Amino acid sequence: MIQYTTDETYQNQILIGVSRTFALTIPQLPPALCKIVSNGYLLCRIADTIEDEPNLTPIQKRQFSQEFIQVVAGKSSPAALSQALFPLLSNSTLDAEKDLIFNMPRVIRLTHSLTPPQRAILHRCVRIMAEGMAEFQQNSSVEGLKDLPEMDRYCYCVAGVVGEMLTDLFCDYSPHIAQQKAQLQALAVSFGQALQMTNILKDIWEDHQRGACWLPCEVFARVGFDLKNLSP
Repeated sequence: MIQYTTDETYQNQILIGVSRTFALTIPQLPPALCKIVSNGYLLCRIADTIEDEPNLTPIQKRQFSQEFIQVVAGKSSPAALSQALFPLLSNSTLDAEKDLIFNMPRVIRLTHSLTPPQRAILHRCVRIMAEGMAEFQQNSSVEGLKDLPEMDRYCYCVAGVVGEMLTDLFCDYSPHIAQQKAQLQALAVSFGQALQMTNILKDIWEDHQRGACWLPCEVFARVGFDLKNLSP
């Protein structure tokens, strides 16, 4: 593992390794906001890494997710979680994501250096995301989700809540933006859902290999498609 002089230097470097488009857009924010949003993104990536690791059972994923929620809240040790989780990661997890888990204490130190309102915003996002992903992963199937409302709920847990987090952080940063908070929050969930629906389509065959499908089976059944029997 590479040694970094400061936690913020590590955060800036690992962001490039674990993200795609957001590694290009987040650094365009004002420096103070960039630091907070980068940290929020990495927290979400840690939650994602737990849920995506095929070596973990659904019960382990739920346990690690709950522990991570406590870590973000400052009620549990990031070092202990890192040491327990890191050896269980398989080759399916990217090296950059393994590095992120190994250096979890660095990320959490930055989280805990933020203001109480900022920390509360990040913790709320992580809690909703981690709990929601654990629930959906435990019940995942190639048959798909039940219906469109169920897909909406899935998209909210994994992405819509990120739209809310960003809106809250932008409003916390700027009094001018905060004047429009009600209008922005009304659009925040849709912003996140649009991104996630794109991911669902892009990753459909990779998810299928893992025994999951996040499309609403009821919608497809109406026009004669059985999701569990789809082929390229």
